[in-house]
Amino acid sequence: MSDALEYLVKARPDAMAPYLKFMKEAGKHLDPKTRDLISVITKVHSQTERGLRQYLTRALRNGCTPREIIDAMLMAFPALGLAKIVWAADVILAMDLPEFRPENLDAQPKWHDLLAANAAADDEITYADCDGRSLFIYRRGSSYRVYDSRCPHQVTNIPHLALEGKQLTCPKHQWKFDVTTGQCVEKGNRPLREFEAKVDNGRLLAFW
Repeated sequence: MSDALEYLVKARPDAMAPYLKFMKEAGKHLDPKTRDLISVITKVHSQTERGLRQYLTRALRNGCTPREIIDAMLMAFPALGLAKIVWAADVILAMDLPEFRPENLDAQPKWHDLLAANAAADDEITYADCDGRSLFIYRRGSSYRVYDSRCPHQVTNIPHLALEGKQLTCPKHQWKFDVTTGQCVEKGNRPLREFEAKVDNGRLLAFW
C-alpha cells in the first residue's frame, strides 16, 4: 500500500474501509495469478509507473512468468494500444529484472555457483554477484541464507553500502530488513526474496 493510501485509510477509515473491502471481494473467485495479471494490465492502462512496478513484482512472486505477463499485455492490445504497451516495456527494461532479459525468458531454474563456502565469514553478511544477480549471503555455522539484493517493494537494487551490521535499508523508500532472517523490520511488510542454498564440494550454490 502506498504512503498516500495509508494516509487516507487513517484519515477517513469510514470511507476507505468499504472501498478496500470491495477491491478484495471483487476478485475472490479468481486465482492469484489471474488477479495479478489483471492488476498489471490496469496499471499499464493508467500508466502508473509506481503501481506497475509494485504489481509486476507481486505477479512474479505469485508464480506468473515473464512470458505470461508479456502475453497478458499483448492480449490487452485492443484496450491498451501499442503506445501504452511500449511504455510498460520501457518501465520493465528500466527495472532490469533478470527474469525479463531476452536470454532468460525461457531459462529453467538451476543451481548457480556463487563462491567458495569458506569465503563467507561466519555470522557475517557477504555480498556477491552471480549470473546477473547481486546477492546478500548470511552464514551461521554450516547454514547459509542467500537473498536477492532487490527490494520486494519496487525491486530497487539495494547496494552493499546500504548494509549496516546485519541490517539492510532500501535507499528508495527506506524499507529495512534483518539479513539474518530476511524479514522486513521497518516500513514495509514483505521479506527479502530468499533462494535455496547448499554447499557442494566446498562451493556455495543457490537455486533460481
